[in-house]
Amino acid sequence: MSSEPLALLLVADTHLPRRATRLPTEVLDAIDRADVVFHAGDWVDEATLDLFEARAARLVACWGNNDGPGLRARIPERADVTLGGLRFTVVHETGAATGREKRMAAAYPDTDVLVFGHSHIPWDTHADNGLRLLNPGSPTDRRRQPHRTFMTATVADGVLHDVHLHEL
Repeated sequence: MSSEPLALLLVADTHLPRRATRLPTEVLDAIDRADVVFHAGDWVDEATLDLFEARAARLVACWGNNDGPGLRARIPERADVTLGGLRFTVVHETGAATGREKRMAAAYPDTDVLVFGHSHIPWDTHADNGLRLLNPGSPTDRRRQPHRTFMTATVADGVLHDVHLHEL
């Protein structure tokens, strides 16, 4: 039996209100269109979590290193969910880029797609065991990147499709 495709939004490192005063309109629109929204931490303020919870059909989220006790009381350090036949894990930090695929494959052997943040650097790779690693960057703080970013994708029947990095 085939499953209906689910529209996914992947976001991390919103850092509101420190790095920006509001989320870009493109991100707000993407939240409204998504069946499932992933946020890989560094919210900074609880009002941003409130906004995502109010707008998202379903939110899968974790806290990051810049998130205080209020956020940590509301969301986990690691979130796991199975969607469209794929096992997703959301975490904030994965360590250095060098050797990341091998380390994460060992750390998350029962995960198909690892969504992470922290670096603000978009990332889309596969580990030798097939683990897909996705970092959507940041929609509010590009740091040393040319653009602020987020990702969208679809999942159905155990396959992740149409992974797209959106530049703001």
